[in-house]
Amino acid sequence: MTFSKLSKKQKEVFRWCYKGGYKAIICDGAVRSGKTICMITSYVLWAMKRFNEASFGICGKTVASAERNIIMPLRSIADITHFFKLSYSTSKHLLTVESRHGKNYFYVFGGKDESSYELLQGITLSGVFLDEVALMPQSFVNQAIARCLSVSQSLYWFNCNPESPAHWFYTEWICNAEKRKALHLHFLMSDNPTLTQEQLDEAERQFTGVFHDRYIKGLWVVAEGLIYAFAAQGNATCPTAERKYTRYHISIDYGTLNPTSMGLWGLCDGVWYRISEYYYSGRREGCNKTDEEYYTELEKLAADRPIKSIIIDPSAASFIECIRRHRRFFVVKANNDVLEGIRNTATALQTGKIKICDCCASTLAEFSAYRWNEKSGNDAPIKENDHAMDDIRYFVNTVLYNKGGFFVDVR
Repeated sequence: MTFSKLSKKQKEVFRWCYKGGYKAIICDGAVRSGKTICMITSYVLWAMKRFNEASFGICGKTVASAERNIIMPLRSIADITHFFKLSYSTSKHLLTVESRHGKNYFYVFGGKDESSYELLQGITLSGVFLDEVALMPQSFVNQAIARCLSVSQSLYWFNCNPESPAHWFYTEWICNAEKRKALHLHFLMSDNPTLTQEQLDEAERQFTGVFHDRYIKGLWVVAEGLIYAFAAQGNATCPTAERKYTRYHISIDYGTLNPTSMGLWGLCDGVWYRISEYYYSGRREGCNKTDEEYYTELEKLAADRPIKSIIIDPSAASFIECIRRHRRFFVVKANNDVLEGIRNTATALQTGKIKICDCCASTLAEFSAYRWNEKSGNDAPIKENDHAMDDIRYFVNTVLYNKGGFFVDVR
């Protein structure tokens, strides 16, 4: 990317830090709107022009996501433009940038949970860039800002996609942008001049419901109603039929009194089908099953198929141990990020990456009952009628998508 085309908002990202009067910039809005690449490039250019032998922060939800979303694009830009020379130490998570103005150091941090703020303690920063700031805990963000307070010319850079309007970053920063001396730029995909109409149309198809409102329309809206309305309307259902499956997985949400849900998945022509399922509620049936009894049901569901892995709720310790002792199946503890998993599942359903065979009655029933908890104040599903929904989420988040949310072609 050489920035041969820049929209009005993208140009403002490059200019604001030299005007004075602002302490921070906030860029929020739609995905693929061109905000991230402009922000990180302008951040480094500003740092190299104003400072020498100084330390800066680059923060993502995780170090891996920051390396993927920030460091890799910066390397590409540096290779093309020759504005600066980069070297990155993966062991130290340190990006060193050199230009004709001097040399500066950019430390990469991950703000994934409440304990992450401890990683920032003790360091002095001349500026900080927080990518995906709405996914970070407030304690981490506050600590990152505090690391800059002793440098008078320091600036803060925030980038995110919208979440709930009750989110702390929305209420404390976006709604108070003027008070905090922050320039707020709200991006839409139309603000990215490099996107073709075909790419815009494809992005529209990626999301449904609340995720469409947030990631396409760029709105901070409440999550309400059915979570998978697209599937509840039958749009992801297909006939149960013989297909030439080339790979199999089984996903499991394990319960004792609560239902246990198992789903058998098969890959055919690039689509993962939920071929069959097992669903049992000890509370409803008035009789709990042991781990060994559930393992027998797992064997029946698998039959003689070559199951590549069993993806299971990581908290199901006793059942995981039971499966491993039988030495037939390879067990994978699922990625249990709820909101990320729901978003990825909604996208997979909408884009046809997964389909549900009509024999999976429990799954189809849950699609019509699985709703957002509008009273929680946060994005969370109601914890009822969610066991097949959970095992599907485990499968999608662990097999179809890597940690960054990109589809993995496993054909």
